Amino acid sequence: MKIAVLASGRGSNLQAIIDAIAVGSCAAEIAVVLSDKADAYALERASKSGIPNFSVNPKGFENKAAYENKLLEYIRQYNCEFIVLAGYMRLVGETLLAAFPGRIINIHPALLPAFPGLHGQKQALDYGVKVAGCTVHFVDCGMDTGKIIAQRVVPVLQDDDEDSLSARILEQEHSVFPYVIDKIAKGEIYLENNKVIIKE
Repeated sequence: MKIAVLASGRGSNLQAIIDAIAVGSCAAEIAVVLSDKADAYALERASKSGIPNFSVNPKGFENKAAYENKLLEYIRQYNCEFIVLAGYMRLVGETLLAAFPGRIINIHPALLPAFPGLHGQKQALDYGVKVAGCTVHFVDCGMDTGKIIAQRVVPVLQDDDEDSLSARILEQEHSVFPYVIDKIAKGEIYLENNKVIIKE
C-alpha cells in the first residue's frame, strides 16, 4: 500500500515507519512525504531514505482548499492510497477528507477523547491523571475526534514533567503507529459504516 506521510516537525514517527518498513514489519511503502514547513526535519529524514519529499507553504495559497488541492496533486502523482499524519500540526479540511474518505489516520499523544489538540501531555499532567498514552485514530473534520483504532497506555510517575512523560509516550507511538499502518495495508483494519473493523 502506497502512503503519503504529512509531517510538520522533526519526524520521529515518520522515522519509526521508515524503520519498520525496512525490517519488513510494516507492509506499506512511503511514496511521498509532504510538510507545511520548509525546515521540518521530517523532510531531511525522507531525503536520507530516498523518499520524494516536498514542502508546501499554506501561506502561498488563497485558502485552505487551494492549499490542500496542491497537496493532493503530489499525493495523486505518487499514486498514494492512504494518508498518514505524523506530527502534522494542521486540521485537515474538507478537500483532503473528501478525496480520501476513511483513508486518513493520525496519532495523538493522549488517550482520546481526553486532551485533544495541542500539548496533550501537559494537559494530562495539569489534570493529575494517573495514566496517559497515545491514540491512533481515523481523521474526520473535528480536532482529534475521529474513530479510535488503537491506544497504548503509560503510567504517569510522581516526578514526571512534560518532557519525561512525552518521551515515554513517544516510545509507544513509535511502536503502535507502524503496527496499525501494517494492519491497514493488509486489509485487517478499516472503517465501515463509521465503525472501526479490526480483523484478528
